[in-house]
Amino acid sequence: MDPGAPPPPTIALVDDDRNILTSVSIALQAEGFAVRLYSDGDSALKALIDNQPDLVVLDIKMPRMDGMEVLRRLREKAQVPVIFLTSKDTEIDEALGLAMGADDYIGKPFSQRLLIERIRAVLRRTANRRAAEIQPDQPAAEPIVRGRLTMDPARHRVFWDAGPGRRGDVALTVTEFMILETLAARPGFVKSRDQLMDAAYSHDVYVDDRTIDSHIKRLRKKFRTVDHQFKAIETLYGVGYRFNEE
Repeated sequence: MDPGAPPPPTIALVDDDRNILTSVSIALQAEGFAVRLYSDGDSALKALIDNQPDLVVLDIKMPRMDGMEVLRRLREKAQVPVIFLTSKDTEIDEALGLAMGADDYIGKPFSQRLLIERIRAVLRRTANRRAAEIQPDQPAAEPIVRGRLTMDPARHRVFWDAGPGRRGDVALTVTEFMILETLAARPGFVKSRDQLMDAAYSHDVYVDDRTIDSHIKRLRKKFRTVDHQFKAIETLYGVGYRFNEE
């Protein structure tokens, strides 16, 4: 390693499944990351606070202390980015995790390649946010306003105007944010599934059409918790999707 080069990002893996710890740590090290391993939330929490990594991959369902409690206590002391890795793949779990301060959410079983891409995406977003905080005189990315939708890329925030006095905050994962940002960039123009895949995933990560369809479905559900009449994301069967300003 070049002695003048910055140290590699450190990723903390917290999971009670030894097979996942071993396989994911090997994959991450092969990509140049430094890795720390913890097999339960209780033993991980103090280490994560006292010696913060660059990012935490955190399982939810663990003995002694589950991932939700680890995240709650961690957020009292630190703002290290967190990706949930869990077999609990329900809307309520995801919404709660994101509201508590998780940055992304990946359900088991998962692709290691996909997890690595999500880690890189969250690290990039965190680096951009910190750079904006260190250099406040530098112009931040302008919010995207499309009718009733407002997206703030610098803060990873999304708002939907659901009517007089009802401006809802919609919690999105990094992937969902990227897909919505691509659709909202040109309202009324159709984006194919391939174009949305290119926006959300690197070219060496394989995902099929159903993955994009699932993301769109989840986006709609999240917006409909704020506005049950939400219909701004339109499906054009056999073609793709488009965002319509309202």
